[in-house]
Amino acid sequence: MQTLLLVIEILVAIALVVVVLMQRSEGGALGIGGGGGGGLGGLFSARGASDTLTRTTAILGIMFFVICLALNLLVKHTYVQRSILDSQAAPTRTTEPVRKPATPAPTQQSPSIPTPH
Repeated sequence: MQTLLLVIEILVAIALVVVVLMQRSEGGALGIGGGGGGGLGGLFSARGASDTLTRTTAILGIMFFVICLALNLLVKHTYVQRSILDSQAAPTRTTEPVRKPATPAPTQQSPSIPTPH
Protein backbone atom coordinates (compact mmCIF):
# COMPACT_ATOMS: atom_id res chain seq x y z
CA MET A 1 0.00 0.00 0.00
CA GLN A 2 2.81 2.37 0.89
CA THR A 3 4.62 1.66 -2.37
CA LEU A 4 1.49 2.41 -4.39
CA LEU A 5 0.94 5.68 -2.52
CA LEU A 6 4.59 6.65 -3.00
CA VAL A 7 4.36 6.06 -6.76
CA ILE A 8 1.15 8.11 -6.94
CA GLU A 9 2.80 10.83 -4.82
CA ILE A 10 5.74 11.07 -7.23
CA LEU A 11 3.45 11.22 -10.27
CA VAL A 12 1.31 13.94 -8.65
CA ALA A 13 4.44 15.91 -7.74
CA ILE A 14 5.76 15.74 -11.30
CA ALA A 15 2.36 16.76 -12.70
CA LEU A 16 2.18 19.63 -10.20
CA VAL A 17 5.58 20.94 -11.27
CA VAL A 18 4.64 20.74 -14.95
CA VAL A 19 1.31 22.52 -14.44
CA VAL A 20 2.90 25.27 -12.35
CA LEU A 21 5.55 25.83 -15.00
CA MET A 22 2.88 26.05 -17.70
CA GLN A 23 1.08 28.91 -15.97
CA ARG A 24 1.56 32.45 -17.06
CA SER A 25 3.31 34.65 -14.54
CA GLU A 26 1.96 37.98 -13.35
CA GLY A 27 4.84 39.90 -14.85
CA GLY A 28 4.95 38.59 -18.39
CA ALA A 29 4.55 35.75 -20.82
CA LEU A 30 6.89 33.24 -19.18
CA GLY A 31 4.40 30.38 -19.11
CA ILE A 32 3.52 28.06 -21.96
CA GLY A 33 -0.24 28.11 -21.49
CA GLY A 34 -2.44 31.14 -21.86
CA GLY A 35 -0.36 33.08 -24.33
CA GLY A 36 -1.91 35.35 -26.93
CA GLY A 37 -3.69 33.75 -29.88
CA GLY A 38 -2.37 30.21 -30.15
CA GLY A 39 -1.70 29.15 -26.57
CA LEU A 40 -2.10 25.38 -26.14
CA GLY A 41 -2.80 24.95 -29.83
CA GLY A 42 -5.93 27.11 -29.86
CA LEU A 43 -7.77 24.66 -27.60
CA PHE A 44 -8.54 27.32 -24.97
CA SER A 45 -8.74 31.05 -24.97
CA ALA A 46 -6.15 32.85 -22.83
CA ARG A 47 -8.64 33.17 -19.98
CA GLY A 48 -9.92 29.58 -20.28
CA ALA A 49 -6.42 28.12 -20.22
CA SER A 50 -5.57 30.20 -17.18
CA ASP A 51 -8.68 29.03 -15.31
CA THR A 52 -8.07 25.40 -16.26
CA LEU A 53 -4.43 25.50 -15.16
CA THR A 54 -5.38 27.21 -11.88
CA ARG A 55 -8.03 24.57 -11.14
CA THR A 56 -5.65 21.77 -12.09
CA THR A 57 -2.97 23.22 -9.81
CA ALA A 58 -5.43 23.42 -6.92
CA ILE A 59 -6.63 19.83 -7.45
CA LEU A 60 -3.09 18.47 -7.73
CA GLY A 61 -2.03 20.42 -4.64
CA ILE A 62 -4.92 19.00 -2.62
CA MET A 63 -4.12 15.48 -3.88
CA PHE A 64 -0.46 15.92 -2.91
CA PHE A 65 -1.43 17.09 0.58
CA VAL A 66 -3.94 14.26 1.14
CA ILE A 67 -1.49 11.59 -0.05
CA CYS A 68 1.20 13.00 2.26
CA LEU A 69 -1.20 12.78 5.19
CA ALA A 70 -2.20 9.22 4.25
CA LEU A 71 1.44 8.13 4.04
CA ASN A 72 2.20 9.68 7.42
CA LEU A 73 -0.78 7.96 9.03
CA LEU A 74 0.20 4.61 7.51
CA VAL A 75 3.75 4.90 8.79
CA LYS A 76 2.59 6.06 12.22
CA HIS A 77 0.42 2.97 12.71
CA THR A 78 3.10 0.54 11.51
CA TYR A 79 6.00 2.10 13.47
CA VAL A 80 6.90 0.50 16.78
CA GLN A 81 8.56 3.01 19.05
CA ARG A 82 11.55 1.68 20.95
CA SER A 83 13.79 3.25 23.50
CA ILE A 84 17.55 2.93 23.53
CA LEU A 85 17.39 2.49 27.29
CA ASP A 86 15.10 -0.54 27.00
CA SER A 87 17.34 -2.47 24.62
CA GLN A 88 20.33 -4.43 25.82
CA ALA A 89 23.64 -4.22 24.09
CA ALA A 90 24.27 -7.26 21.94
CA PRO A 91 27.42 -9.13 22.88
CA THR A 92 30.17 -8.78 20.33
CA ARG A 93 31.73 -11.97 19.05
CA THR A 94 35.31 -12.15 18.00
CA THR A 95 36.96 -14.97 16.15
CA GLU A 96 40.22 -14.74 18.10
CA PRO A 97 40.53 -14.47 21.85
CA VAL A 98 41.99 -11.23 23.10
CA ARG A 99 45.65 -11.74 23.93
CA LYS A 100 47.34 -9.91 26.74
CA PRO A 101 50.91 -8.67 26.28
CA ALA A 102 53.59 -10.89 27.79
CA THR A 103 55.33 -8.00 29.54
CA PRO A 104 53.67 -4.95 30.96
CA ALA A 105 54.02 -1.79 28.98
CA PRO A 106 56.57 0.66 30.38
CA THR A 107 55.07 3.39 32.49
CA GLN A 108 55.78 6.90 31.49
CA GLN A 109 57.99 8.72 33.98
CA SER A 110 58.68 12.37 34.42
CA PRO A 111 61.95 13.58 32.87
CA SER A 112 64.94 13.16 35.15
CA ILE A 113 66.93 16.15 36.30
CA PRO A 114 70.63 15.91 35.50
CA THR A 115 72.96 15.95 38.48
CA PRO A 116 76.17 17.98 38.43
CA HIS A 117 79.46 15.98 38.30
